[in-house]
Amino acid sequence: MIKKGIILAGGKGTRMSPLTKAVNKQLLPIYDKPLIFYPLSILMLCKIKDILIIVNKGQLDQYKKLIPDGKNLGIKITFKEQDKPRGLPDAFIVGEDFIGSKNVAMILGDNFFYGQSLSDTLRKCTALKNGAKILLHKVVKPELFGVAKIDKKTKKIKEIKEKPKKFISDHAITGLYFFDSNVVKFAKTLKPSKRKELEIIDLLNKYKRKKKLTAEYLGRGGAWLDTGSISDYYKTSNFVQAVQNRQGVKIACLEEIAFINKWIGKSHLKNQIKFYGNCDYSNYLKSIIKKSV
Repeated sequence: MIKKGIILAGGKGTRMSPLTKAVNKQLLPIYDKPLIFYPLSILMLCKIKDILIIVNKGQLDQYKKLIPDGKNLGIKITFKEQDKPRGLPDAFIVGEDFIGSKNVAMILGDNFFYGQSLSDTLRKCTALKNGAKILLHKVVKPELFGVAKIDKKTKKIKEIKEKPKKFISDHAITGLYFFDSNVVKFAKTLKPSKRKELEIIDLLNKYKRKKKLTAEYLGRGGAWLDTGSISDYYKTSNFVQAVQNRQGVKIACLEEIAFINKWIGKSHLKNQIKFYGNCDYSNYLKSIIKKSV
């Protein structure tokens, strides 16, 4: 079982400039909550309670005002600063002490996931004992993504390619990954690409060559959105607004997930209501308390 998780919340967010010049992208709002709540909620749905958030140097205080150490959610949150982006696999090198000899999940701080069967899919992923597992989602334009070709019987990856010019698969590799403890060792052997960064595709290929890279699918009706551009950012915000207003539930309510997991009790919810103050989010937490009576 995977019990440790990393959120990669650094980066410059240049595609969203000038919005990201003063504020880290992951602290901007997706409808009624900061973006960082959404990837954090995914790790919590994975039943992961020990979480490392990697942030840009100089931005640590902003995050600690919002999510100090995780005690309010019944989890443990550790922060680590990164002086500059060096590619996704660098997260495992930065987080080497945090990972230790344990298996680990990593989610990109600007990725959004939603789906009715999502929790079941995540549980399958966190059951990983060795090797690596990726979460795939079918897309209309695979040439815009890193994609994977799968052996349907074994679920093992036959081929992975970044933004292929010729069609090999319409299953995009999402920003949620699950690795065994070898990931640190493998990440350290990677060489920078032409972009002068370590590439996640190169890391995945190391597992693929050992025939230890498998996949799960974000099923039909599930949603995966990358909020890295202005257009996609507002599409995601509109999606959250539409679902919440239609269903009367909040996506990525961290306290609700922690309460359902029995990591916190009503007293924690009441403390969080005081923390957030008089707002719609607090009113939602109040409704959780009332329904639990």
